[in-house]
This record gives sequence, C-alpha cells and structure tokens, in this order.
Amino acid sequence: MSTKLTANGVSTTDTPGTEQYEVFSIGYRHRSKRYQYDYRHTDGELFSCVAPTLTECRRKRDEWLNKRATNK
Repeated sequence: MSTKLTANGVSTTDTPGTEQYEVFSIGYRHRSKRYQYDYRHTDGELFSCVAPTLTECRRKRDEWLNKRATNK
C-alpha cells in the first residue's frame, strides 16, 4: 500500500523539523480511526508512531524529544 507517508516502505518525511500524518480506519465497519504520524528531527532521526488521536501522537513525540534531550 502506498501512502503519502511512505514510498516503497520508506518514510517520505524528509525535511528536518517537519511532521506528517494520515488517518486510517480499523475495526468492524471501520468505526475506529488511527493516526499514523512521522516526525523528522532536525538531526535527521525519524520518530514514527500510531495512536488514536493526533494529540496523542504529538504527546508521544514530545516524550521522545524530552528523552533524547536528557540523554545528551
């Protein structure tokens, strides 16, 4: 499956400091939706997750960023 987030299984989020996301449906009659989220850090590392809301994706990204900052 090709999406705007991936091309041949590789993230298309190339520009450092940017995010991309898309919504997809799951479950019986597609009643539940999920967000696939990618964020490319300014150093080039990619963060990716799936969550029920965009807010939750961004919360997870912020946790990842904070953890990276404390490990340096």
